[in-house]
Amino acid sequence: MKFRILVAEDEEITLKHLVNALRIEGYEADGVSDGPAALRRFETGSFDLLITDVKMPDMSGIELLNEVKSKYADTDVIVLTGFGTIGSAVEAVKSGAHDYITKPFDLDELLLKVGKIRDERALRKENIALKTFLTMNKETSVIAKSQAMLNLLSVVDSIRDSECNVLITGETGTGKNLLAKVIHFTSRRRAMPFLAINCANLTEELLSSELFGHEQGAFTGAVKTKQGLVEIADSGTLFLDEIAEMTPVLQAKLLKVIEEGEFYRVGGTKPRQVDVRFIAATNHNVRDMIAEGRFREDLYYRINVMEIDIPPLRNRREDIMPLSKYFLGKHQLNNKKITGFSDEAMELLENYSFPGNVRELENLVERAIILEKSPVVTASSLPYGMKISKIETPVNGRIKTIEMLNREYAERVVEVFMGNKSKAADALGISRTSLWRLLSS
Repeated sequence: MKFRILVAEDEEITLKHLVNALRIEGYEADGVSDGPAALRRFETGSFDLLITDVKMPDMSGIELLNEVKSKYADTDVIVLTGFGTIGSAVEAVKSGAHDYITKPFDLDELLLKVGKIRDERALRKENIALKTFLTMNKETSVIAKSQAMLNLLSVVDSIRDSECNVLITGETGTGKNLLAKVIHFTSRRRAMPFLAINCANLTEELLSSELFGHEQGAFTGAVKTKQGLVEIADSGTLFLDEIAEMTPVLQAKLLKVIEEGEFYRVGGTKPRQVDVRFIAATNHNVRDMIAEGRFREDLYYRINVMEIDIPPLRNRREDIMPLSKYFLGKHQLNNKKITGFSDEAMELLENYSFPGNVRELENLVERAIILEKSPVVTASSLPYGMKISKIETPVNGRIKTIEMLNREYAERVVEVFMGNKSKAADALGISRTSLWRLLSS
């Protein structure tokens, strides 16, 4: 994680020594010789930690502390003080300083205090993301038997050491969110936060606040400063689901973050630096949206360094059986022991078109578990519509004729009515003679 430190110290030798020591430790450190210069630096950039001497010309360290805490409450402060000014150190702590150290200070002791603050800030940031991050299965995996999905997972494996942004496309319910988690938890950022937001669920104002945070008083209801997901996800991954629903104004803000690693909180006046990997998803044709002027072409190429398209479930029927068995185990009820699927039930599942894709399959299996009375899921526990109608799709390039589809449909309806052709004909809205002709065609 980037950790930015500003040192305010009027003794030139001490200032150079301290800044160099902090840089050697891997911190982004810079120095100024007085309080007004420190405040000017805060106006142009953000800092995680301020280290300030108590005695400085023009503005004391205590005055600087009070100014920083009133305007930049997120910044922690360490005060450097001489033996004769311990009272000032106590006053500083009361004013919001995190800690103090007496001069001449021991460099190792100071670095230890800085490291402690860095770890505490990282922990606070993690706690903000805790509800989202810790409830995830970090061993997330994709169940795949079809060659199409195996090829897709091969692509995911090839970018595991890359920091590239990814655009995931595919129909609703294909598992774009799951794939985003797999990409994150197999990457070098796996130990850092994975946060997600659906861009279609919020207004522009609310989405902007959720993404970029806001300063106190930025708008009605902004009673305190709030970090946004972009800031919380620093050093980790932010998943933007339904990115095509983002307004042009927010697209421009997002582009700035991706290009420059910099953003402004809503109502903020200073830029904040972050290092975030973005994974986005959409079920729209973004190229068509670009042509229509509804999506920025420059953002598309920034987010689409690698595009991964998830095929619909109807085009990878080999995955239906293993997915069904997985969902059976996932949603198993304590008062039931269902061991599998009947042949008829599995045939219905494997021949269904699944317009809702994997999400629909999971819902169907969960529903069947609730309704089923026997040790295996039977066709009777699957929705009635699956028995009445199956949307046919070409298999191996072979397209069935209308006559074939009509005959097969009529046969299924007869099966539903247990061979009673009169009831089947009534349900179809045709005569028994017309039904006989359909079945004989």
